[in-house]
Parts: sequence; C-alpha cells; structure tokens
Amino acid sequence: MLLGSEIKSLRNHGGSLQDAYVDIRKGAPWLLNASIAPYSHGATFNHADRRERKLLMHKKEIERLRRSTQEKGLTLIPLGIYLNKKGIAKVKIAIAKGKQAHDKRAAIKERDDKRSIQRAMRQGE
Repeated sequence: MLLGSEIKSLRNHGGSLQDAYVDIRKGAPWLLNASIAPYSHGATFNHADRRERKLLMHKKEIERLRRSTQEKGLTLIPLGIYLNKKGIAKVKIAIAKGKQAHDKRAAIKERDDKRSIQRAMRQGE
C-alpha cells in the first residue's frame, strides 16, 4: 500500500531495496527498510523515506510464506520493485537462507584479496 508520492518517485527510478526484507506481522506481510526517495515535486505532501509498507497478497500466499519462514535460517527478501501495465507497483520476493559464519569469512577474504590485487595493479602502472 503506497502513497501517491511514492508511486511518482518509483516512476522516476527513486527506489532502493538495499538491506530491505519482508516480515509477516499479525497475518500481513510488511516491507521493511526499503527506501523510496522523496518525490521531487511533493513539497509538504511527501512521504517518509524508509517507512514500513504493507504488501497486499492473497491469504493462501501469506500462509505459505509464513510457514516457510518459520524454518530456521529462512527469510523473505525483496528482489525488485516494478510497475505493471496498469501502473500498480509490484514487489518480487524470494525465500532465502542466510549465510553461515564460515561462508561469510570466505566472502570477506575473497573481497580483501580482490582489493589487494587492484591496489597492486594501480601501483605497478
């Protein structure tokens, strides 16, 4: 459920799902920590940047997602926001499993190795 200024901002490519996730509270899914930039011509009627937004779904879909997220380590993450042909904003969500501690260490080591290689290449030029 979006406000008018949020839809206008999304049409101008003003949305980001960095660090966003979906939580099911009181039988309804909520999009949390998603950023939709304030509309440039919104003035006093603009919306809050990172407010909680309720997602509209069928009860069967909500129940299926709620059951799957009760498993250990599974969470709902938004993959993208798009506008359909009728101008309705849709959020594509997925059920994902969080990284283990050893996976995180490997990813950090790999990232640090890439940085050191890039530094060495810049200094060698």
